[in-house]
Amino acid sequence: MTSLGIDVSKDSLALALWQQGQVVTVASVPNTPEGWAQLPTRVRAPGGAGATTSVAVVLEPTGGYELGGALWAHQHGWQVHRPNPRLVRDWAKGEGHRAKSDRLDAKVLARYGAKQQPPVWQPLLSHVSELEAWLRRRDDVTGLLQQERNRQQQITVRPGMHREVPASVERVIGVLEEELRQIEQAIADHLAQHPDLAQGRARLLTVPGLGQQNVLPVLVLLCRWQTLTAGQGESKGLVADAGLDPQPYESGTSVKKPAPISRMGERNVRRLLYMGALGATRGDNPARAFYQRLVGRGKAKKLALVAAARKILIWAWAVFQAGTVFDPAKLVA
Repeated sequence: MTSLGIDVSKDSLALALWQQGQVVTVASVPNTPEGWAQLPTRVRAPGGAGATTSVAVVLEPTGGYELGGALWAHQHGWQVHRPNPRLVRDWAKGEGHRAKSDRLDAKVLARYGAKQQPPVWQPLLSHVSELEAWLRRRDDVTGLLQQERNRQQQITVRPGMHREVPASVERVIGVLEEELRQIEQAIADHLAQHPDLAQGRARLLTVPGLGQQNVLPVLVLLCRWQTLTAGQGESKGLVADAGLDPQPYESGTSVKKPAPISRMGERNVRRLLYMGALGATRGDNPARAFYQRLVGRGKAKKLALVAAARKILIWAWAVFQAGTVFDPAKLVA
């Protein structure tokens, strides 16, 4: 199979083709539908016998700029891989690659795909992808709103402020609050139009540590893991995909450090799970009992909270897979 490495930027795609143990071509095309349509002509079989049909496309997540080309390749029957950039970077350093440019990065990706054979990427179902887009937009507007509220507090104690400045901040806050309200309504309407998402949300809300603030991002994460693994994924792999897996650091008998988490997945989901674990420890539920057991055995509180976040995700996956509500008698261990 031909490995096509693509280094993605906003405007262009740098291409490198790995065939028969070497990079055989390097090119660049626009990051547009017209540019994606040029990919088959850029991917030639050895000897120039025409475009090859067995292609593995390897590109890194780049703030969404890679999704158009990834979807185009998937729809045309090519395998698509979107490896974690940190994994690719560490592998490249191990191979002796130090320099960096778009073309060199494309070569590294092509070779990485051929040598490491990363997992095949599958796009989310369209209605799940749409929900994720709304959630990201909600996060964006929430962040902007918090910034303006912080400014509003600052200007009340700042001398020499023109009287119209507070009014300007207040107007912006009003606009953002209205926009956030409309986004929340759009999310509610989307759930009403897709009962599978609404039912999944309702079941996940029975899991300790999941609430209104984190349940939908976790639902999207579970849908993505189900898609990636054809519904056969294990909780251990999900934990690693979310970046909550511990990374032991030991050497001989004298070097042993607390095991940090890998932080390989999406930061926002980890933060929401951690905050969910923090909230759960204040109630009467299995997550609190799990946390207290760890603290009682001498674990640091922060470490116990991370472990509780990991346990909440494991419970969520079990509920999601089974299509039932949370049952402590079956899931708590």
